[in-house]
Amino acid sequence: MIMRIVSGGILILILFTLPLYAGPPLDTLQTEVNKVLDLLRQKKLKDETKKERLEEIYGRMFDEVEMGRRTLARNWAKLNPSQQQEFVRLYRQILAKAYLDKILTYTNEKIIYTRENLLSQDQAEIQTKIITASKEIPINYRMIMKDKVWKVYDVVVENVSLVQNYRSQFNSILANKTPDQMIEILKKKAQSQQEGKKGS
Repeated sequence: MIMRIVSGGILILILFTLPLYAGPPLDTLQTEVNKVLDLLRQKKLKDETKKERLEEIYGRMFDEVEMGRRTLARNWAKLNPSQQQEFVRLYRQILAKAYLDKILTYTNEKIIYTRENLLSQDQAEIQTKIITASKEIPINYRMIMKDKVWKVYDVVVENVSLVQNYRSQFNSILANKTPDQMIEILKKKAQSQQEGKKGS
């Protein structure tokens, strides 16, 4: 199914961080993660308020267009500009809703930033590990700089890329359906998430 989620993908936003000397990509990542942590520590805030603010942080932290373009890969060009915009909007909505509840249930796991790899002048990968009571989970952020701002466009959890995982699903859909039909599938998924939220 289209909305199978890579386990733990954006969950690492919630984790405590350990210091590491960093360049601009890692500095940017840590800044946004710290904002998430500060928000989650405010116990007096209602969950709905936290979710709204988490969505704002998500919007600043992730390059939604880059993520959408890389997810669709060669199929991106099959969408007209209006379809691309609608795809990015729905994709963001589905990803955000899928992870917000998980983020709100965080415990005191820790994340260690192990390495910052500058792949080019405008691309980098931040290697991290989540330390739990029973194991270490490698999670890497892939980042890109646009307009002098670093943003995340992919998260790799235990060698499974969020972008590649969804790419295979969307490629399968677009092999038999039109871009408009794919967007309708996304709309139905987003609507069912919203209805499930109201019923919870």
